[in-house]
Formats: sequence, structure tokens, C-alpha cells
Amino acid sequence: MDSNLRRISACLILLVLTGYVSELPAADKPNFLFLFADDQRDDSISAYGNSQIDTPHIDSIVDRAFSFNRAYCMGSMHGAVCQPSRAMLMSGRTLYRVPMDLKKTALMPETLGNAGYTTFGTGKWHNGQESFVRAFQQGQNVFFGGMSDHTKVPLKDISADGKVIDKGNDNGFSSELFADAAIGFLKSAPDDKPFFAYVSFTSPHDPRQPPKEYVEKYYNNLPPLPDNFMPQHPFFNGWMTGRDEALAAWPRTPEVVQQQLAEYYGMITHMDAQIGRILKALQESGRADNTYVIYTADHGLAVGSHGLLGKQSVYEHSMGTPLMIAGPGIKRDSSEALVYLLDLFPTITDLAGVETPKSVEGQSLAPIIKGQKESVRDTLYLTYEKYMRGLTDGRWKLIRYPHINYTQLFDLENDPSELHNLAEKVEQKSRVDQMMTQLKDWQQQVDDKTPLTSENPKEMEIDLSGRKRTADKHQPAWIVEKYFGND
Repeated sequence: MDSNLRRISACLILLVLTGYVSELPAADKPNFLFLFADDQRDDSISAYGNSQIDTPHIDSIVDRAFSFNRAYCMGSMHGAVCQPSRAMLMSGRTLYRVPMDLKKTALMPETLGNAGYTTFGTGKWHNGQESFVRAFQQGQNVFFGGMSDHTKVPLKDISADGKVIDKGNDNGFSSELFADAAIGFLKSAPDDKPFFAYVSFTSPHDPRQPPKEYVEKYYNNLPPLPDNFMPQHPFFNGWMTGRDEALAAWPRTPEVVQQQLAEYYGMITHMDAQIGRILKALQESGRADNTYVIYTADHGLAVGSHGLLGKQSVYEHSMGTPLMIAGPGIKRDSSEALVYLLDLFPTITDLAGVETPKSVEGQSLAPIIKGQKESVRDTLYLTYEKYMRGLTDGRWKLIRYPHINYTQLFDLENDPSELHNLAEKVEQKSRVDQMMTQLKDWQQQVDDKTPLTSENPKEMEIDLSGRKRTADKHQPAWIVEKYFGND
């Protein structure tokens, strides 16, 4: 080897060792198909052990994916948990350091676009039009909002010069329209550039109005109640009269919760069918072998667990989310590592060979996928409004309710449904003290200034007797009449 070749080889080695693999030719970079559900519990996928639900196409991703079994949304400062969850995902930043409109912060698609990717987005974007236009080069059938009648979603397209074009709101079912846009992109994406396609469903977020053929099977064989079903949450957690909690009367009855689960499952199965259409289009594009497929959701949902219906808590069913990554070189495997959705930004840039912006606080999960690490953090912090703060080390989980000066401690290994509070047990005092200290440390790390103790605590009890279900103007009349006429 002559001296020039040696110098070139040395430079290439240096580029690889220092992480500047973004210099690779565009044709060698992987593509990304990011499928994002709205309000989906991590136990609502057949391949993850739920035999009551049909999710064949999501299952097909699980069959070849690395699954993260302990993935979480960090939390929220208001009831619309999906907004901060999506802000954290797109910025890679923690809750108290990211603006909800995503201004003045680097965004995941924007970063990939600057590195030569074609970026496309469709579906729900709850963080302002300006940030979407900055993030994506292309956008079709975009919904700028939090929730909508699934059959009348106000949609917009993004023109080539970045203008937002109103398309109206009488076009079909949300999941089908978003899948149509994704399929159109996969058919037309340029072959000489890698792509990042973001498909953000509004399903299974309420109003849960699945097409009849997708819900009737669940109505005919109602799903079982969650094992932590309760007629009412046993104390005032701070958020028991919000919009989500008004979707059924108090106390919760088994029949109503099972009916809502049937609608919920119907929404997921219908969305799964649309995911199947997208995966087929990816295969037909000839680019599936070099495409990472990521499937996750913004957070979970109670749907009867602990007597709650919404996502406004830090229990596992509400802050936990499914997360799987399939793609080049990945075989089916799983991890119990504690991870956040905001870790996906550096994970994707790592897999793409693109430099991660310094503003990103998340940790790349690529070393876990590649078997180089077992975890990226020892503990994980959860938060909701001023009412709840949580910490878990994987086995033990502590929840603090500052407004009532109340603490819960759960052994998730032996009590995954969080039913048995051990905080008052004498033998657990040192553990509670230690985890409270860790909780305060986390608060400092993420700029959460909420006191963990109240000088004037609220009452623990709340009287919800007589509260009725709030009528949902978006719910189809046939569902209300047939299944909720006596609610």
C-alpha cells in the first residue's frame, strides 16, 4: 500500500472511530418508518401476550424486532399527555426543558433532513404548524390538534414551498387516511436518498368509534377486565374529574369498562389493518431490507385499571408504552432496560450514522440492541402535573402524591398490577427513604421544582357519587344507543 492509500485509510478509520459515519454515501444509509399510536397500552398487542386482541401486522413487526419491555413517557404538566410526549420524542429533551411548540430546539426529522434524508410526515401533530414545516420536507393528511371525530379529521397538506394547505374534514376514517398518505410517499420516495417517514395515528384515542366490522367481534365476546379493575380509585389522586374520567359514570361497572375495552380493541385492530397496508407498500418498494421499522405509542391508558379511564397518572398502564425496533441486522429479542420515548431521537441518529445534536438529553438505545450494553440508566423518573411523582429502578416503584402527602411503594416483580402498597411497612422504611432521595435528585436533574410535601394537604377522600357519563358528541349514535343507553 503506497503512502497516499495509507493516509486515506487512516482518515477513514479516524472518521469511523470519531463517529463521523454520516459521511457515508446516501445510498448506504438506512431508511426509517416510524409508526406511532395514540393512547395505546403496552399490553394491547397479541404478540406481547394478550390473547384477546387481534394485531397480526404489529405482531409481524414484533416477530423480527428488538422489544423494549420497560418503555415510558416521562409524563406531563397537563391533561393532554400526548402533547408533551410528542414534544419530548421529537426533541429528545426532558419534560421541563422542551417548549410545547418545539420552537428553538433541534428536531429529529429536521436533523435527518439536514443530513440528506427525505423526510415525510402524516397524521397527528400536536405541537404547532411552524414546527412541523421546519421538521418535515413533505407532509400529507396532517392533523394539527389533539383529538377529533375519526371520520371528520381536519386535514392539511404541506406544499413544496412550506405552505400549509387546508383540505377540509370530510374525507374518511383517520387511520385509513394516514395510511393512504404513507403508502403514497413510499411509492414516490426518491431512490437516491434515504427516507424518514413518520406515521402518527390518532387511534386508539377516543372518541373510540371503530368501523362496525372491527368492533362487533369484541362486543360479541367482551374482553376480560384488567386484573387491577376497581369501581373507583381508592383516594383522590388529583385528577379524577377531568375529561377522560367523565367518559363513564361513577362507580365504574364491569359492563361499561368491558364495552369500552371492546371499542378500544376495535380501534387497535382497525389501525393494525392499516399498518399491514403500509408494511406491504414498504415491501413492494424494494427498500424493506434497508429500513428500520419503529413501532410505539405516546403513552398508555387506564381503561378501567385502578378505577381510572385516562392516562393522567404515573401507573404502569398509563405511562408505559409498547416499543419495538426492527430492521437491518436486528433479530427478535427483548430488554428490561428502563427507557424513555425521548431516547429514540439519539437512537435513530445513531443507527443513521448522523451526529446527534448537543441539545438532546436522551440516551441512544443502539448499544442495547447491539448487545454492547444492558441499560442506559439505573432509575427512571415519572411525573404528572403537580399531583404525582414516580421513580422506579425496574423492580421497585415509588409514587408520591404531594397534594395529599401520600406515598405508594410497589414491588413490580411480584405485583406488576400495582395493587399492594408497601410504603407503610416497617421493613420498607429505608427503601422508601432512599427512593425519596433519588426522586429529589431526579427533580434537580430535570428542573422539576414541585415540592414533594404540602404544607396544606388536600383531603384524600373524594365523593364522586351521582356523577354521570358525559355525552360524547363524536361517539356514533349506534354505539351510544345500543351499548350505553342505560349509562
